[in-house]
Amino acid sequence: MILEDKNKPMKKNLILLITFFLLLTACTNKEVIKIEGNAQGTTYHISYIAPDNKNYKRDIDSILKIIDLSMSTWIPNSIISKINDNDKNISIDNYFAEVFKKSIEVSEKTNGYFDITIAPLVNFWGFGATPKKTIDKSKIDSLVQLVNYKMLKLEGNKIIKQNPKIQIDFNAIAQGYSVDILANYLENKGIANYLVELGGELKTKGRKGDENWKIGIDTPNEKPTAENPLKAIIILDNKALATSGNYRKFYEENGQKFSHIINPKTGYPARQNLLSATVIANDCITADAYATVFMVMGLEQSKVFLEKNKELKLEVYFIYNDKGIWKTYISEGLKKSLQEIH
Repeated sequence: MILEDKNKPMKKNLILLITFFLLLTACTNKEVIKIEGNAQGTTYHISYIAPDNKNYKRDIDSILKIIDLSMSTWIPNSIISKINDNDKNISIDNYFAEVFKKSIEVSEKTNGYFDITIAPLVNFWGFGATPKKTIDKSKIDSLVQLVNYKMLKLEGNKIIKQNPKIQIDFNAIAQGYSVDILANYLENKGIANYLVELGGELKTKGRKGDENWKIGIDTPNEKPTAENPLKAIIILDNKALATSGNYRKFYEENGQKFSHIINPKTGYPARQNLLSATVIANDCITADAYATVFMVMGLEQSKVFLEKNKELKLEVYFIYNDKGIWKTYISEGLKKSLQEIH
């Protein structure tokens, strides 16, 4: 889950491991600076060429901590935790406000297939900060009544809830947003060539040496290995990428497999033939949100959505199960920059 404690399972979007190709030193005499660390229950890796050759790791770690204090449900005194606990005195910060507004935008666009009030269901199924509950249809039906983004509104710097039992979960969008924040930070430092990756979500700008950034997408595998074969290579040209999938973070009970991706309309884990959805967009917050949306919608409904919403300028790479055979769907605009490996 996004923004979870580092001792908890990896975030939901760390589904397809991102394999980075060897970074070449740029044609200039500037050195490629590489930094990495732990944040939001996962890891981050950043490569960039700075005009001053400065290492910004300390600043980046500070930014990530501030974002956690805003939107991590795994931190009891975070802004989101206090809102979920109905603290009337808590005010939101700019980070929270931006993610909230984007979340409502995506919810409206997808007719509620994306909904940040899904927290009670995430916790019920054992993918949140509280222990899993015994599966009970009547309880699930009652929790679904609390899932409705329209029962939230932003007034000034306060979040107003129609029902105090409503709780917010930014797990499907905040990590992509964090990538955008780090990318903006680097750009404000005059950095024109970079790759920012956090938990598998990433954004690039400029080039590495004489080439655009190349991103390797691993073959889906419930038990990944260090030598997991690549499924595809994507050339990323000043774009962001996020992946969501249902095959890595799950559990089995009474012979049934339950994925962490919850359908906000039914209250149950999404049961679709999509194994993973990789989305390329101009910013990572958008890619992150729609990667989750498509996993909930499924293959055919996602294709219809993409056709009707071309103004979003999303490109996708879907891996799906067709009667036991793995197949892929590549959006037309992505075909020229993607190479599948068979």
